[in-house]
Amino acid sequence: MIEPKEKRPSLAARGAFQKNHGDFIASTAQDQYRHLPVGDHRAPCPACDRGRKDTALSVTIKPDGGMVAHCFRCGYVATERGTSYAPPSVTPLKQKRTSLSDWGRELWAQCLPIDGVAAEYLHARHCVIPPADGDLRWHPQVKHPSGHVGPALIGLVTHARTCRPLSLHRTWITSTSKADVSPSRMPLASHSLADGVIRLWPDEAVTHGLGVAEGIETALSLAHAFTPAWALIDAGHLGKFAPLPGIESLTIACDNDPAGITAARQCAAQWAGAGVEVYVTRQEVNDLNDMIREAA
Repeated sequence: MIEPKEKRPSLAARGAFQKNHGDFIASTAQDQYRHLPVGDHRAPCPACDRGRKDTALSVTIKPDGGMVAHCFRCGYVATERGTSYAPPSVTPLKQKRTSLSDWGRELWAQCLPIDGVAAEYLHARHCVIPPADGDLRWHPQVKHPSGHVGPALIGLVTHARTCRPLSLHRTWITSTSKADVSPSRMPLASHSLADGVIRLWPDEAVTHGLGVAEGIETALSLAHAFTPAWALIDAGHLGKFAPLPGIESLTIACDNDPAGITAARQCAAQWAGAGVEVYVTRQEVNDLNDMIREAA
């Protein structure tokens, strides 16, 4: 049996694959694996090879000299009798939009200033209500891919430097919590989020300092101590958030998980390297909003 938790290629398998993979398809499977001992091995796939650390190919060498190799990724199969490979059908990647679609603009135009269920939700989460001229609104009826239709916070994602509208960030909510749907928060499909931010406070409010966080609720928790604040959507975008001209100090609300800590360090290093004074929050729980709710 192959150990399902084994992720690294065996040393013997690595050695067997150090020949030119381009010549493999023309050779027999028996020749390719003759150096492997009896047993199960994981190795790079010769058909869809992604490097020496690739472990998609399962190779079994039998005591009678027989062998079977199967790639769990592309379907490649090899035995002592030969090889077979049917390339999977590939759908060309659709280019992501770099500006907000007409449908997105229509939805944003229909959104309302924070009140009603949205205000109740933010109060229940002990968040600061952002100003009406920021880029956070709500809509009473937004359809989720699951079929659920209900209220959602809508954040306008704009380019950090040019302010160009890129996408919308939707969070389905109730008056007390996130809605019981999965995922409960989603950007628009096929819209690029590169260099995107949610300006919870408008640019006019940003003078010498700025506070940033991954999520909307965390940024609005940071706002109890520091404004203006923006949400950067997730850890990946926080880590890539590049210095902006005119900002002399940056406060980062760090999520207490590996991805959040790494992203905060990356962001802090970039801004500190640009001569900006940087502060990073720390808390024992996952994020500032968790801390505030526990203390309430």
